[in-house]
Amino acid sequence: MAIEECGEESSRDGTVTIVIGDDHPLVQAALRDALGKAMPEVAIIECGTLDGVMTAVAERPEAIDLVLLDLNMPGTHGFAGLFLMQAHHPTVPVAIISALQDGGTISRALAFGASGYIPKSLSMAAMAEAIRAILSGEVWAPPASAVIPAEADEADLARRFASLSPQQLRILMMIVDGKLNKQIAADLAVSEQTVKVHVSTILRKLNVVSRTQAAVVAGRLAVDGGQLAGGVGM
Repeated sequence: MAIEECGEESSRDGTVTIVIGDDHPLVQAALRDALGKAMPEVAIIECGTLDGVMTAVAERPEAIDLVLLDLNMPGTHGFAGLFLMQAHHPTVPVAIISALQDGGTISRALAFGASGYIPKSLSMAAMAEAIRAILSGEVWAPPASAVIPAEADEADLARRFASLSPQQLRILMMIVDGKLNKQIAADLAVSEQTVKVHVSTILRKLNVVSRTQAAVVAGRLAVDGGQLAGGVGM
């Protein structure tokens, strides 16, 4: 088994390459141990932030076989990270790994396009088996969970978020954080006019008429009943 931290230059050819996106060292270590025992040929890249995951995949998208993504880690709001990954790298499978294991959250993850949902409460052996199943092309969810059927509008919501470009998704998350157009422009190193154009497109694609309504819709990406942090700048 080969192990890298985010940002390291790859010096090997792994048969299977998995990116672990989780900011908890104990979770990374447990997954590393389980995968190393079950899949000796695996190469693991460990990242503690969403930006780290995005960079690691962007450096070698054709080499990444699976991304394991936590729902709560620096740089992401609930399912926003999943949509960003799909927008940037639609051919790279992404499975959610989370401490949450309620049926509603699991069904939303699958409705939003995740290749699987792995609760952190599973044994290491069960996690390894789930990952093997996902790598073989299955969509995996815990068999004992009471997966609640997705609400009728979840598919429509997924389509609306999927219609946003990667840049528009990032701007939407900044809107949720309460940033003004001027602040967003500075963060993204673009003109304020460019941000205004993106905001107008976001409102149209989400079928809303204001930044506040867009933030409310984006709140549907939150998990565990929580709201996304921050206010809405006008």
